[in-house]
Amino acid sequence: MAAVNMNVADSSVKSVVVHPLVLLSVVDHYNRVALSTRKRVVGVLLGEIYKGKCDVKNSFAVPFDEDERDPTVWFLDHLYLENMFAMFKKVTARERIVGWYSTGPKIRSNDLMIHELFKRYTKSPIYTILRVTTEEQEIPSEAYISVDEVKDNGTKIEHTFRNVPSEIGAIEAEEIGVEHLLRDVKDQNVSTLAEKVQARAVGLGALKSRLKDIRDYLEEVATGKRSINHEITDNLQNIFNLLPNLNVEDMIRAFAVKTNDMMVILYISSLIRSIIALHDLINNKADFIDQLKKEQEEKLKKKEELAKKKKEEEDKKKEAEEKSTEKSSEMEGTSN
Repeated sequence: MAAVNMNVADSSVKSVVVHPLVLLSVVDHYNRVALSTRKRVVGVLLGEIYKGKCDVKNSFAVPFDEDERDPTVWFLDHLYLENMFAMFKKVTARERIVGWYSTGPKIRSNDLMIHELFKRYTKSPIYTILRVTTEEQEIPSEAYISVDEVKDNGTKIEHTFRNVPSEIGAIEAEEIGVEHLLRDVKDQNVSTLAEKVQARAVGLGALKSRLKDIRDYLEEVATGKRSINHEITDNLQNIFNLLPNLNVEDMIRAFAVKTNDMMVILYISSLIRSIIALHDLINNKADFIDQLKKEQEEKLKKKEELAKKKKEEEDKKKEAEEKSTEKSSEMEGTSN
């Protein structure tokens, strides 16, 4: 099986940082042009490169179309690109063309041809795939640079892409703007603990997908479908060397103690939560009984007041009748 070496055309770019404004621009571009379709959109990335770090600070859309049946047939309006860059340069002279983007979601066969076109505007362009419809909550960007793949058996050199680390970064002003945007999006009913649990679940899901990619790659190499890449195998060997040896007795005991401590905390927390809930239930029932007694006492008091008032009215009526009879008898006695 032939081994493969990577000869990078320009190794000045070590990492790529995508700023929030670029993400918003790409999402807006996709929603305007390719929403509810299978098409992708393409645009230009603007930024600066300093000490191997590429800051992608701005972008603009470019008219692009391609034939889905024939990948070699595609169109990119480079005149529009040049006019737009000339206008951007008048506003921010420090920003220059550092590469191009597409909404992928994966590398396509004609991407190398498009990449060669962008070498007219920058020596070593960066190709960034920005996913706008990803289901997994992970970093939506993947950055690539062009490399020459040289095989040890002396076959023809192949031009291909190599992944470089990418991240989402922002300056202080951009962070403030993003926080204001998230205030309208963030669910205020979700607690901090739920957010932490969700973040852990997302991280484990991303780890699972990466492990699946490693497994698929090793299976393809083992079956001869893919040539071995020594750089990838060296990185995998470094990863395996960093894994702890779980067969050591002290390590097993440490994991068991840590797990037991966590389970005890969870058990005590459940007991406390149950006791508090029971205590609240008893308090609510006691308050309900007190309220019921107060209502019954108020009703009884009202009945007594009504009975007393009725009796007073009857006494007054009786007294008035007695007075009227006495006056009538006195009048009869005077008339006699």
